Amino acid sequence: MGKILSTKNLRLYYGKSEALHGISLKFLDGEITALIGPSGCGKSTYLRCLNRMNDLLDNVTITGTIKLQGKDIYSPKMSKSEIRKKIGMVFQQPNPFPFSIYDNVAYGPRISGVKDKKVLDEIVETSLKKAAIWDEVKDDLKKNAVALSGGQQQRVCIARTLAVNPDVILLDEPTSALDPISSVKVESTLMDIKKDYNIILVTHNMQQASRISDKTAFMLNGRLIEFDKTEKMFLNPENKITSDYLNGRFG
Repeated sequence: MGKILSTKNLRLYYGKSEALHGISLKFLDGEITALIGPSGCGKSTYLRCLNRMNDLLDNVTITGTIKLQGKDIYSPKMSKSEIRKKIGMVFQQPNPFPFSIYDNVAYGPRISGVKDKKVLDEIVETSLKKAAIWDEVKDDLKKNAVALSGGQQQRVCIARTLAVNPDVILLDEPTSALDPISSVKVESTLMDIKKDYNIILVTHNMQQASRISDKTAFMLNGRLIEFDKTEKMFLNPENKITSDYLNGRFG
């Protein structure tokens, strides 16, 4: 069946104010899906629902269903730690832990009970290779990750996410704090690893969405306006509002 993540009639309320209005989407294994829309349209709020990050906020109510491989992630049987292992997240600002590159990537596996150094070494190397940063750091794994450049930090954060072998990777504007060269490296990394994961990317960068995503969802005012293959959406959108946004007429 693959690593399918889906939401059905997902609504989110801050107190009595409805911020997400019944969003139904399905994300597939081996694809990058971009979530686009103007600032404040609900795309990051929606993304945070997908691994229960909004549970950390007070006065938030969520209705509808979110399922990973057919299992409801809001079910009492699903622990948040299990969900966040299966659905990893990379944030806008690179946020490596203030210790070595090696210990950053080994962190998740250690928490999961992996103690064998040989196994950890293998996980660290494999994850850093997948995140396309192994060649840059392999001789310096004891270096504090915070001392790396922003782009390198973000790829270490991707490696840290990959180390626990997730099904889904969520990325919230992962290149917006990076320079153009670092952004290209992160984009290339995502393209290289997408065959093994289900990747969902919030981006305000239309060029990035068109370059690297297979499908695009356009959101406005907490509503899903259109969802389609990226090429079709950018060349021939169904909805005039989508066309106006993609052509820079608002947002």
